[in-house]
Amino acid sequence: MLQVHYRFQRITINPDICLGKPCIRGMRMPVSSILDYLSGGMAVDDLLRDFPYLEREDITQALAFSAVMLQDEFVPLAVAS
Repeated sequence: MLQVHYRFQRITINPDICLGKPCIRGMRMPVSSILDYLSGGMAVDDLLRDFPYLEREDITQALAFSAVMLQDEFVPLAVAS
């Protein structure tokens, strides 16, 4: 069952994809991978070039989602229609 974050529509969670980790638009690209690449020094433009299925807004929402998750607050998810 695909779930979409109520605030970040590009962030999805599906128990059948990447062990239920938050991913980008239902693809096998976890938010954590984007953070790993960026924290390792990869530039956004390089990330977009190396992964052409990603869009700039995917990266922006991955960063924003991560910031919200680190605030120690519960964020309910809605089932995607």
